[in-house]
Amino acid sequence: MPFSPAENKPKLKVAIAGAGGYIGSWFIEQFKDKYHLIGLSRKKVKSNPYPEVEWRQVELYSITSTVEALKGVDVAIYLVHSMNASTRLNQGSFEDTDLLLADNFSRAAELTDVKQIIYLGGLIPDEPEEELSRHLKSRLEVEKTLGSRKAKFTALRASIIVGPGGSSFDMIRNLINRLPVLMCPKWTESLTQPISLRDTLDILDTSIGNPNLFNKIIEIGSPEVMSYKEMLKRTAEVMGKKRLVFSVPVFSLGLSKFWVGLFGDSPPQLVSPLVESLRHQLTVNQKYAFKEKEIDFLDYEESVKIALSSNQRPKLPTFYKKKGVKNTVRSIQRIPNFNQNSALWVAKRYKIWLPSYFRFLIRGISSSTGDIGFYLLWFKKPMLQLTLIPDRSDHQRQLFYITGGWLVKRFDYGWLEFREVLDSRYILTAIHEFVPRLPWIIYINTQARMHLWVMNSFRKYLEKKSEN
Repeated sequence: MPFSPAENKPKLKVAIAGAGGYIGSWFIEQFKDKYHLIGLSRKKVKSNPYPEVEWRQVELYSITSTVEALKGVDVAIYLVHSMNASTRLNQGSFEDTDLLLADNFSRAAELTDVKQIIYLGGLIPDEPEEELSRHLKSRLEVEKTLGSRKAKFTALRASIIVGPGGSSFDMIRNLINRLPVLMCPKWTESLTQPISLRDTLDILDTSIGNPNLFNKIIEIGSPEVMSYKEMLKRTAEVMGKKRLVFSVPVFSLGLSKFWVGLFGDSPPQLVSPLVESLRHQLTVNQKYAFKEKEIDFLDYEESVKIALSSNQRPKLPTFYKKKGVKNTVRSIQRIPNFNQNSALWVAKRYKIWLPSYFRFLIRGISSSTGDIGFYLLWFKKPMLQLTLIPDRSDHQRQLFYITGGWLVKRFDYGWLEFREVLDSRYILTAIHEFVPRLPWIIYINTQARMHLWVMNSFRKYLEKKSEN
């Protein structure tokens, strides 16, 4: 049965992770009267242009914070992509960061009895996972993770969404504005199906509380199939720009990223994964095509006209400047888990392995409660003290607060965790909000590098152990 309320019942509570972004902000603008919308933000709201929209502060890296943010929510829309660093030093790929955030969100949704999660990701070609670009493989991992628990799950996959303020379309517009001649690399011959912002929001709305779309993958796009080169030509025509657009057989991936980033006026963290993905044919697989209702799709030219002519942008709250410690560190590493070991087993193994690996330098002392201190040589004070948090740990996730040590500046701020992800295919090890005592320039050239080396050595140790 659908859980959409009758007219005399309260509106569905719909939380949006990524509410301040392109799709999230437009969704709020259009549907603020239809749902009880809850925007999730890392910063505290200062002034809210729409009192009917609730805003909740959340730290998505923290399961506890995410649980608080999702309390009472019926449907959660997930629009998060970890492009920007949230700490001064981030050691970890965007894939591992996105995987951890998605796992946090999925866990929190289960703990708060969220009924449905809707995820808007990218079109996935019908190719083996190992052949996908890093960006598309990451999107698929996020999709699998969000749908891995009890909440009903709807995965919406889209190509370029054309509308005012969209970063991918802005990249195309900027290229045409700045370059009279567009020498296109071979990847621009790849085919795709862009879709208008209007139609995307319509499909997103149709998915909310709709049992016909529970636990389904839905791929969306305008019926028009075109190459990226054709998209450039047609955009130039709508813009009234005469542009010479042609393909060249040789154009390295690195040069493509530089070219698009420079003239498309886009940040490297957006350009790089996008360009890598464009070697794939990103068209709608008819097996997953949206068929829930008839949609009079806007054609490409009409979508472009709206994107170019509209000066309107969604109204967003103003936020207080986020206060916090300046020199914070986050470090996330992925370890293949060939033997399907539990996070509990890996955490215990780490406590044994580290002192034995540095047996002439480091001593490890464990308590009966699972706490552990690491000591350098004969020092009486630990260089790092970890305290197990039993009520937030289980076989799949082990959580330790960083509670002491002469390498640590603050003892009430950071945490270390080991967790299983993707059906225990991997173990993620992560340090969050660590505040080093060493001066920053010394830290990043010593302790930070040492941590990566240690975790890489631990990964090799586990891989070798799996072979025995």
